[in-house]
Amino acid sequence: MKTSIAVLGAGAVGCYYGGVLARAGYRVTLVGRPLHVEPMLREGLLLETPTFRGHVPVRAAVDASAIAGARLVLCCVKSPDTESAARQMASYLGSDTVVLSMQNGVDNARRLQALLRCPVATAAVYVASQMAGPGQVRLHGRGDLVIGSEPAGDWIAAIFRDAGIAVEITGNVDGALWAKLVINCAYNALSAITQLPYGRLVAGYGIEEAMRSVVTECLAVARADGVTVTGISWDVVRGIADAMAMQVSSTAQDVARGRRSEIDHLNGYVVDRGRALGIAVPANQMLHAIVRQLESRAPTGAT
Repeated sequence: MKTSIAVLGAGAVGCYYGGVLARAGYRVTLVGRPLHVEPMLREGLLLETPTFRGHVPVRAAVDASAIAGARLVLCCVKSPDTESAARQMASYLGSDTVVLSMQNGVDNARRLQALLRCPVATAAVYVASQMAGPGQVRLHGRGDLVIGSEPAGDWIAAIFRDAGIAVEITGNVDGALWAKLVINCAYNALSAITQLPYGRLVAGYGIEEAMRSVVTECLAVARADGVTVTGISWDVVRGIADAMAMQVSSTAQDVARGRRSEIDHLNGYVVDRGRALGIAVPANQMLHAIVRQLESRAPTGAT
């Protein structure tokens, strides 16, 4: 029998990976909002990829108690909700359960581990996906993971690879998380401000120059913080716009819906670390401030 897996925070990321794992025969339980849980209970998760479109049978619930009995829990909640998620799931985790943080930002695994007794592993997630409707997730691009070698890196990687998901294992997971943070800082806020997908965004006047400034600042803060950021360069950052041309950032989606975004844990995190380390990060500071202002407005189309 294949591993029992639960997803806490079944949004675009959690539903995509949960759906792919369920297709591969894993017993998957998705914990999310009623809007998505109700149709999944009736019909399963509607999964759309370039090569597949269909309903995938999954278990679904709105309460964290549904994760009980899972051997692997994918934590996919927004970064501001990390401590709340840890408290919700703590009493339902077994002694042999492993929690995998699949969240944006660089410190979520440490924040989870501070409140949980079971091991917490970390993944840098490279996927362009969206909830295209109630109980419906759509893949726009990529889907690969970089997973820390400890704890249980080989075991976790084998599960995802069995489902056809490309996985790299690294002994420098902090560097991998910072590499993803650099990309998020370059794209997320600008996509939120303009409400444009990445492909159109980078074609705008002055955008590439602005993104270069953001990247330079992020890397300077990482170096000062003692982090070796691997596999990142301007060419890699710029290439995301080609690989995920139709993707609108999660921050843009949150702003459009009038929700709290993760900007404090993206550009805001760089601002905080830069201040602590005595490094000026004006590009990141400006983007952080603008998105925080946008968050206070009514949702797009609201009156």
